[in-house]
Amino acid sequence: MLSHGFFLLGFCFLLVHEMDAIRCKEWRVFPVTSKMGDEAGYVAFTAVHVPLYALLLWGLFGGDGMNRGLVAGLDAFFIVHVALHLLFINHPEYRFRSAFSWALILGAGAFGAIDLVLSL
Repeated sequence: MLSHGFFLLGFCFLLVHEMDAIRCKEWRVFPVTSKMGDEAGYVAFTAVHVPLYALLLWGLFGGDGMNRGLVAGLDAFFIVHVALHLLFINHPEYRFRSAFSWALILGAGAFGAIDLVLSL
């Protein structure tokens, strides 16, 4: 696991970004949850993270060692995730405007890229 320290940093940046996403009401950007009221959108957006985190943590650490394929896939997602934020930056409900929000988004992408390059 220590050989993927940059992945762990990227993963932590992404997890904290997801906390920030609740503050920024990110459910208002997604097609399905944007049609819900704020309370229902908040509950749906937040609740879906419980099984998502459980599956990710089980996939990463639930076997005989770290799942290197999943790590590489998540590293790639961290990079694509930055592109997705750039794609939605002009959406009327997009609220990730602070330097802190962007530090979390870009931090995940940067550490994912570093880990991916070092893993090749």
